[in-house]
Amino acid sequence: MTYLPEENRYVSMPYKRCGRSGLKLPAVSLGLWHNFGGVDQFENARAMARCAFNLGITHFDLANNYGPPYGSAEETFGQILRKDLSPYRDELVISSKAGWDMWPGPYGNFGSRKYLVASLNQSLKRMGLEYVDIFYHHRPDPDTPLEETMGALDFIVRSGRALYAGISQYSADETRRAASIMQEMGTPLLIHQPSYNMFDRWIEGDLLNRLEQEGIGCVVFSPLAQGLLTNRYLKGIPEDSRAAKPDTDLHRDEVTEETLSKVRQLNDLALRRDQSMAQMAIAWVLRNPVVTSALIGASHPEQITDVVGALRNLEFSTEELTNIEEILQG
Repeated sequence: MTYLPEENRYVSMPYKRCGRSGLKLPAVSLGLWHNFGGVDQFENARAMARCAFNLGITHFDLANNYGPPYGSAEETFGQILRKDLSPYRDELVISSKAGWDMWPGPYGNFGSRKYLVASLNQSLKRMGLEYVDIFYHHRPDPDTPLEETMGALDFIVRSGRALYAGISQYSADETRRAASIMQEMGTPLLIHQPSYNMFDRWIEGDLLNRLEQEGIGCVVFSPLAQGLLTNRYLKGIPEDSRAAKPDTDLHRDEVTEETLSKVRQLNDLALRRDQSMAQMAIAWVLRNPVVTSALIGASHPEQITDVVGALRNLEFSTEELTNIEEILQG
C-alpha cells in the first residue's frame, strides 16, 4: 500500500531557525544511530520513520558508521526513501557525518579531505541520494590541520554533495577556529551537534555562548542520556535495556543507585508536570534558546509519539528549575 503522510503533520510541530540561516529544523529530530542497522527489523525501522514524518519530524540524522554493521543504517534509510519518502524529499532534511572509524587503513578515519569526501560519496550511494542537506565532521581530529578538514567541508558544499556544513563535539575554541576558517572561505558553518542532557552538561557556558556569538545552530544528541532519562530504569536495569547490553555508550556500572535515585525524583517532578520522564527531559534541553532541536533515538514508534508529546509543555517555572538542580546536585 502506498504511504501517504498525515495531512496535518506540520500543524503542531514547532520549527526553529538554525543559527543565522534560512534553514528551519523541527524541535525534535530523529537519529538513526540505533535500531536502523542491518541486524534490526526493517519493518520496525520503516514504521518509526513513517511515525516521525507523520508527526512533523522532517530531520533524519545519520552517519557513515551507524548500524551495525557500518553503513547499514544508511542502507536501511535508503530503502525507506525508495519505498515511502522519496516523493517528499524536498520536505526532508537528511544529514550524515564522517570522522570515526569506517574502513581499514589510513584513509578511513578522522578528518582528512580524502576520508571525508570519499565517505560522503559512499553515503550518498548507500542512500540513493544526489546530496545530503547537512554534512558534519563527526569529531575533532588532533592531527589533521583544521584548515584541511574545513576545506573539505567547503569543497563538499561547493560541489553540491551537501547544502550545509556542520561539526560535532568540537570545543568552544575549536568551534571558534572552525567558524573563522569557514567564514574566510565563504561557506558558513551552519550547525554544531554536541551531546547534552541533565547528566551531561559540558556545553553550558563557553560552547553555547560561542554558538550564539557565531550564529551557529545547535542540535543536541542524547537528550535522554541513552534512555536513562526515561521510565525504563525506574526499577533498576532491565535485561533488554541499553545499559544491559555490551558495546553501548551507557554502561551498567554507570547506572548506580545514586543515579537511579535522581531519575526517580526527576520522574516524580515530571508526573507533577503531567509529563513522562522523557518528555520533561526533552523540554529541559529545549528550554535554552540556543538549542535548535533535540535529536532523539527510538526502538519503536510509540517512543517517538511519547517524546513529541513534550512539545505540549515546554515551559518551566523557576521553582521547577530549582528543584531539578537540587535533584541533580544530590
